[in-house]
Amino acid sequence: MIEDAKKALRREAAERRLGVARAAGPGAGAALAERFLAAVPLPPPGAAVSGFWSMGAEIDVRPLLMRLDGFGYRCCLPVTVKRGLPLVFRRWTLATALIDGGFGTSIPPQEAEAIVPDLLIVPLLAFDRQGWRLGYGGGFYDRTLAELRRHGTPLAVGVGYAGQEVAAVPHADYDQRLDWMVTERAAFQIGDA
Repeated sequence: MIEDAKKALRREAAERRLGVARAAGPGAGAALAERFLAAVPLPPPGAAVSGFWSMGAEIDVRPLLMRLDGFGYRCCLPVTVKRGLPLVFRRWTLATALIDGGFGTSIPPQEAEAIVPDLLIVPLLAFDRQGWRLGYGGGFYDRTLAELRRHGTPLAVGVGYAGQEVAAVPHADYDQRLDWMVTERAAFQIGDA
């Protein structure tokens, strides 16, 4: 039943995001970066931060990644190894030539250093004020966050357009909540909203 609700919301959220992205315009990524850097408690420089290479109508996180790289963070991007397994993260810098990672993604090459992130910038289709996110249905981020949280306390920050907020995201026991949510308009810590 939850899976059916997620599937229906996924279709609706993907459609809505197209309109929201157009309305937000090309400056949304820079606005997101400003909000993120002003609000989210960053780990010390040198810590590992995972982002993602935006695709389709996803908000552009490249301005944020470029700023974090410039501040001395070890930035990395997620790589899908195999369905059913957690993501791995490979080092990314401004000089990294990305390759096709399948599923429409761009990833660092295999020889790039594997890194365990301290902070994860997480993509989504929809989010709510309770910290639940709706992803693309593969469960990669939920498995990854569950695994990382077994061994430490990584900070998970969802990023998207303000217009992607919904009243409630259906969730199951295996879903992982976000710690923060940042859009081009606002940033809030879960529990503070």
